[in-house]
Amino acid sequence: MDSSSLSSIESLVHVIKKDLFSNQDNFNTSFTKTSAYDIAWLAMIPFNNQEKEANGPMFESCLNWILNNQNEQGFWGESNGENLPTINTLPITLACMVALKKWNVGERHIRKGLKFIHANMNTLLKENSQCFPCWFTIVFPSILQLAKAQGLEIIIVNGSNKLVSDVFMKKKALLESGKLNDNTVNEEDGSLFQSPSSIAQAFMSSGNKKCLEYLMSIVQKYPNGVPSRFPVDEELKMLCMVDNIQRMGLAKHFEKEIEQILEQVYNNYQINNLKNNNEYLLSSSEEKISDDLPEKLLKDSLAFRLLRFQGYKINQGSFCWFLQQPQIRDKIEKNKKHFTYVMYNVYRATDLMFNGESQIEEARFFASNFLVNNNDNLSLFPALQKVIEHELNVPWFARLEHLDHRLWIELNQSIPLSIAKSSFYWLAYLQNEKLMQLAVQNYEYRQSIYRKELEDLKRWSKEKDLVDIGFGREKTTYSYFASAASSSSFLPYESFLRLIVAKCSIVITVADDFYDEEASLSELHILSEAIQRWDAKNLDGPSKIIFEALDDLVCDVAKMYHLQHKIDITPQLRHMWKETFDAWMMESLWSRTSNLPSRDKYLQVGMISIGAHILVLHAASLGCSILPNQMFGPINGQYENITKLLMTTTRLLNDIQSYQKEREVGKMNYTLLHFNENPMGQIEDSIDFVKVILGDKKKEFLENVLMDGFNDMPRTMKLLHLSCLNVFHMFFNSCNLFDTKSAILEDIMRAIYIPLSQKEQTQIMPLQEKKKKKKIEIVKANACVNYEKNMKQHGDIGISFLKRQNPKNYNSFGWSTKGFASHNLRLCFM
Repeated sequence: MDSSSLSSIESLVHVIKKDLFSNQDNFNTSFTKTSAYDIAWLAMIPFNNQEKEANGPMFESCLNWILNNQNEQGFWGESNGENLPTINTLPITLACMVALKKWNVGERHIRKGLKFIHANMNTLLKENSQCFPCWFTIVFPSILQLAKAQGLEIIIVNGSNKLVSDVFMKKKALLESGKLNDNTVNEEDGSLFQSPSSIAQAFMSSGNKKCLEYLMSIVQKYPNGVPSRFPVDEELKMLCMVDNIQRMGLAKHFEKEIEQILEQVYNNYQINNLKNNNEYLLSSSEEKISDDLPEKLLKDSLAFRLLRFQGYKINQGSFCWFLQQPQIRDKIEKNKKHFTYVMYNVYRATDLMFNGESQIEEARFFASNFLVNNNDNLSLFPALQKVIEHELNVPWFARLEHLDHRLWIELNQSIPLSIAKSSFYWLAYLQNEKLMQLAVQNYEYRQSIYRKELEDLKRWSKEKDLVDIGFGREKTTYSYFASAASSSSFLPYESFLRLIVAKCSIVITVADDFYDEEASLSELHILSEAIQRWDAKNLDGPSKIIFEALDDLVCDVAKMYHLQHKIDITPQLRHMWKETFDAWMMESLWSRTSNLPSRDKYLQVGMISIGAHILVLHAASLGCSILPNQMFGPINGQYENITKLLMTTTRLLNDIQSYQKEREVGKMNYTLLHFNENPMGQIEDSIDFVKVILGDKKKEFLENVLMDGFNDMPRTMKLLHLSCLNVFHMFFNSCNLFDTKSAILEDIMRAIYIPLSQKEQTQIMPLQEKKKKKKIEIVKANACVNYEKNMKQHGDIGISFLKRQNPKNYNSFGWSTKGFASHNLRLCFM
């Protein structure tokens, strides 16, 4: 690991804290993108607007901005992810040239702009002819006519005439359809769509004093370039920033700042939210529904998710209020383009649902239906479409946050600056170059740590003979991948907790394989008795390897805990393992003697045999400043309820997915036991029965994790419980992405090995001469294909199904085809 990388990250964090959090003006500047189009319209306003002869621009700073901010290729406005101009650069560049021409300045800039227009108009129009962006369709015809009237020599080359005519026709159809909002000036502040360019045009036509006051205020607030929208809800901007920081995996760097912002938001919600929602619903019962509905609903859903995850008590009604008015629901469904990103965040808010919250259930159903039937409105923004599809297809409980961070960073990298002029304009609040730079550096620095820790873990597995034990599969890489990728937001860079969890999962998997498939009953009795004595006497072969690896692990954890707290927790650690080995022994007896336990007895044993409590409690013992002994589940005692809920949910997750294979080999699980007790029913009824129990248990578990008052566990320990459930849920989820070995390997590569691709600066004028972009996906696929070959140069890969003969009872992917629930457990910790 490079210490200079860490130093660079720390320096960048310091700069960002100063820029974003030192004062409100810095925050506004950092998260407000200048809009060349709006600046151009303000630059056109004469000093004395009502005079027949203009004597210079009213806002000279806007004119200077145009002169100083032309792209080297000749256009004004934004480029896309490959640094190529978007179609919106056509009207933006025309508007900037009109402003320059009006004041007879920037002749060189105008020539350069015309050259760009003539070289690229046909290509840009043709590439977007199937679906012109709405904003472009409205403004391009008007600004093209204005440019010609101003005397600019716009040459429409052969082939472009029909495309330009198409834009004019589509604008006419759009205006006649009545789908645009009523363009009326707000009597209170003079704003028109909160759009500076619209207000500038209105002022030049009418001389309205409210418009002038608005324009003066925005230039005063943003002297270095006006944004595309003003005013905006500053609290919403802060919530978007906090959400963005968390989703890029940067929350650990800004804990104090995030807490201060959320505390301020929470206090405001305590005072104003209920009153505001009631007033909003009352006003919405009239025919007119406020145009700020998308913004308000986005803010409320973001606030709910962020506050609840931080542990604040916030009522479901704080964002579910929209369900109470049929008129509001109807407006949302009829204006899909304007509510897509809003409903995406409503859906995300419903992830944090507790028992008894029926309004959130209804909101989730409504948002899900909305998003599923709204793919057409995402065609122009494929990165957001990918994120939304991921949200719908892979439950939040079943995702690893490190990979989610990567997905969100990649979305940020693909957001065009023109997003501020679209129905997804809220995404413009995410655009901050320094945060993006930090996110990339942070992700790749974590990858460097993960690679080193994985090599350390593989050496440990080799030294303990777990790699060559002779049966099953050695799962070092998968165990570490699951541990690291599920805890990146709350564990520091240097954390031995990841290795403790991975070592526990390796020992659990190997021992479970041994009990489930490899050993005779006699061998299992001998090992079980040795575990109870905690004495390796008379053990040999695999039994001895398992015991010695386990003893080494327990001794290491106990020693580290003693160094921290001067307390010996060896008895508690051994007790957890003893009862787990007892549970495996009991399940083996049930399986091999065909004895059927009751469902209650089965669950009592099964919630221990799944091993989830071992993973979290061993790690938690070392990750907390002090841990009460009773949280370990003292001898003859009980575990904390949060731990018992984790144990239960992971077992039920397994048993919903594994019943078919276990029925084939004559073994039992909770789903099959219920089916046996209800012979008149169908297996689907038993699955639904278990799913209902599981759903309630997960909601109760989540409330125990997020809210105070249920236990005295530190927050880090509770988040370890949640990350453990994420891992189990991911591999047990029937919709998970790991249906093939290449998919598993690709995610391991993305999590640990493949760096985030960064935008490259390339020559782009004209478009016809642009170079072919790098085929990033092919590079990634090749990396996965060559994974084993590359890793052989650095030691054992730790994944056994590549180019190896499959062991007994394993299929072509190396996955178990038999065993008492163990094949699914092994999938979790390969």
